[in-house]
Amino acid sequence: MNSFDWLSHMGIPTVDNFDIVEVKFKGGRKDYFRNVNHLQLTTGDPVVVDVPSGHHIGYVSLQGELVRLQMQKRKIKNDDNITKIYRVASPKDLEKWEEAKNREVPTLYRTKQIIDEIKLEMKLSDIEYQADNSKATFYYSADERVDFRELIKILASEFKIRVEMRQISLRQEAGRLGGVGVCGRELCCSTWIHDFKSVSTSAARYQNLSLNPTKLSGQCGRLKCCLNYELDTYMTALEDIPNIEKPLLTEAGSAKLQKTDIFRKLMWFSYNNENNWHSIDCERVKEIIEMNKEGKKPFSLEFNDVADLEEDKVNSNIDLEMLDKKFSKNNKKKKRRKPRPKQSTAKAAEGQREKPIGRGQDPKENKGKPSRRKPSNRRRGGENRQGQSPQQAKPNTDQKTPQSSSQGGKPKGGKGRNNRRKGGRGPHKKGNQQNEQ
Repeated sequence: MNSFDWLSHMGIPTVDNFDIVEVKFKGGRKDYFRNVNHLQLTTGDPVVVDVPSGHHIGYVSLQGELVRLQMQKRKIKNDDNITKIYRVASPKDLEKWEEAKNREVPTLYRTKQIIDEIKLEMKLSDIEYQADNSKATFYYSADERVDFRELIKILASEFKIRVEMRQISLRQEAGRLGGVGVCGRELCCSTWIHDFKSVSTSAARYQNLSLNPTKLSGQCGRLKCCLNYELDTYMTALEDIPNIEKPLLTEAGSAKLQKTDIFRKLMWFSYNNENNWHSIDCERVKEIIEMNKEGKKPFSLEFNDVADLEEDKVNSNIDLEMLDKKFSKNNKKKKRRKPRPKQSTAKAAEGQREKPIGRGQDPKENKGKPSRRKPSNRRRGGENRQGQSPQQAKPNTDQKTPQSSSQGGKPKGGKGRNNRRKGGRGPHKKGNQQNEQ
């Protein structure tokens, strides 16, 4: 439902209760009927109402004091022309009404074929059958006057009903068909708009909208009705905006208007059609216009003379100077290096155990110092382990010790040690046997 009865839950005296009810029909059409029998109705109840040629079924959309306000808005008089409500629709009434509505689509297609055969310049949009299945209303739209007398005779003889032709505008046609607008809501013309006002392109110009017909036109092909919603607000806001008929003259050059913000009251100008735009308020624009009328030119759009420009530069550099003083080198704090963590005594002892102690060094002297392994005597040619030279350490093969003589002249080193010193590879088993002999 496109209407909400916000007074339904309020305790209103029943003595002054308004007895007229608003009833909604197909396509958003609404009409008013008098509740003569004082029926207990709620929003959405189907009711059987009196129409000039029989009876019809609709749904209750509004009742109470809000109906009085709607009738005043639509300028409908509370007189005897308002018909009455018969009763709440029974299941049989609803069943007959469903049978009548099932005839609408086949009748629509057949009528369009007849219109093409007769070659009438009209567009058939919708058909509404009455609940008693005795009358049908044909809604059409046309640019010119159409003579449909022959069409009515053909339709009445073929469908056996009374025919009513009703011409509607394109906006009303869109309202009957329904749909969803670009705003994401149901079309205004199918929900609450009843009196359609003319919409012109000047409404889009006042609101600074682009004159693109695809964006400004609705589903009916005409300009959107919502262009008139905020037009009054824009008109009142435009009273404080000066009218720019020619460019503003300054010593920096002529400034041309590029854009206007109506509600913020700001105007953007550019010098000699440059890409850089300068925004100034409307009061400043009025001041420059008066100066140009007197034959004077300001220094720029923002300042009247050079002194104002220099003063503005000084004021703008105060913040920068404060920042320079704050972050100067003299005030910089020296960063302290973080001290290395001291190694615990237990870990230091374990590290000393793992490190090897050099030969010929005292362990107490090497404590806490890295040990270096000396190279072998053979490579360096220095002293041996006992501190003797290589010549002193070389054994004398000519002299025999008592131990070697007792063992039959066998050298103390054994296994051909002297032979290796002379450069040989060492004797084989046969050579050893000969020496023993």
